[in-house]
Amino acid sequence: MTSLIVDASVAVKWFFLEADSQRADSLRGGEFDFIAPELIIAEIGNAARKKRSRNEIDAAGAIFVIQRAPLIFASLVSIVDLAEAAMRLSATLLHPIYDCFYLALAERERAPIVSADARLLAAAKRLPAIAARKL
Repeated sequence: MTSLIVDASVAVKWFFLEADSQRADSLRGGEFDFIAPELIIAEIGNAARKKRSRNEIDAAGAIFVIQRAPLIFASLVSIVDLAEAAMRLSATLLHPIYDCFYLALAERERAPIVSADARLLAAAKRLPAIAARKL
């Protein structure tokens, strides 16, 4: 199976109906092993919290999302293991380090990254070693 780095802009669409949720769901057809920095769990959880604060989901729904999220990934990589590379990329690209954890993982794993985040994709395109695609 092919490894694919997904960021939170894609993963959140697996839990909540948003623009391009159907496209995100199509990635889950079984041909990819999804990998991400552990940070993605906090980002998915924050999206669930926002939905909860707008009464779009109840507390049980938010808890369900945070319990289910880790099960989607073949591997969740410690951000401690990615921190130095992420900081190097952040300082070089002048881009938020949160996104650079995903870029550092894509570099390390030599795996493509998919995102719905235009700023992250623009940063990835500045790195010749990273194959990036828009959701």
